[in-house]
Amino acid sequence: MKKAVFLDRDGVINEVLTNRVKFVNKPEQMYLLPKVGEAIKKLNDAGFMVFVVTNQGGVGLGYMKETMLHKVHEKMKRDIAEAGGRVDDIIYCPHKPHAGCACRKPEPQMLTRLAEKHQIQLAESYMVGDRDVDIQAGKLAGTKTILVGKEELGDFQFPSLYEVAVWLTENAD
Repeated sequence: MKKAVFLDRDGVINEVLTNRVKFVNKPEQMYLLPKVGEAIKKLNDAGFMVFVVTNQGGVGLGYMKETMLHKVHEKMKRDIAEAGGRVDDIIYCPHKPHAGCACRKPEPQMLTRLAEKHQIQLAESYMVGDRDVDIQAGKLAGTKTILVGKEELGDFQFPSLYEVAVWLTENAD
C-alpha cells in the first residue's frame, strides 16, 4: 500500500479570490500559488503520490463545460511540471453546490475512489485543504488533515503548500 497527499485545488494550488481571478473557468485564469510546483516535486521525491480532489460546482451551474475544466487541469499539470512536480491523478465533483451528491466534499468519496484505484493507505496519507469541507472530507476518509491558511481546523496547519511539503518530507513516516 502506498501513501498519498490529496490536495484541494483552489486556494492550495492556485489563486482564487484575488485581483487577478475570482474563479478559474478558463486555462488563462489558472495562476499557481508561489512554490507550488517545487512543493509537489518535494512530495513526489519523498515517495508520496499526489492527487488533486476538487469541488467544481461551476460545471453544474453552467459557468464552464467539463471540456474546459480538463483544459484548466492540463495547464495546471504543465505549470507544475515546469518545476519538476507531477500530479498522479485528478478527481472532481462537477455537481452544483447543495446537490446532495455523494462525491462533493465534505463527503469523502473522491478520496476513497482514488485510494481504491491507486492502492493508497488512507491512514498514512494526508488531505491538504484551505476550507472546512476539505478537512471534513479528509477526516471522514481516514486521512490526517492539514489546513493551509489561518483557521485552526486540521490536525496540522501551515501558511502554504510549500511549508506543508517541507514539514511532510522532514517529519512524516
